[in-house]
Amino acid sequence: MTDYGTRKKRISFMDTDKRNADLLVRLKNDGLTKTKFFRAILGGYLDRDPAIVAFVENYKLQTGCQSATKAKKVKELEERGEETMRKFGLDDRDIENIFDILEKEHPKL
Repeated sequence: MTDYGTRKKRISFMDTDKRNADLLVRLKNDGLTKTKFFRAILGGYLDRDPAIVAFVENYKLQTGCQSATKAKKVKELEERGEETMRKFGLDDRDIENIFDILEKEHPKL
């Protein structure tokens, strides 16, 4: 697939009318659109922005949506990946392949 990564996909979810209105007011005050806001958050999450990662980790702890054991394993795998990247100077494609291998070896993660 030569066009992988370039095709547009819609990402959507439902929430209450109150939260939608509150979001629109906050975004207007910050000079952002919903699209810019969610793309920024998504980009930070995928790029592993430390502030967003910390927020998500805190959310998972508070809601109990991920066990402490699994969270620890994920963190260890990410740290090993970062160490390998620094050690060998790998690019994003190489890193993606490493995570694919780890996923195959540890499918329960």
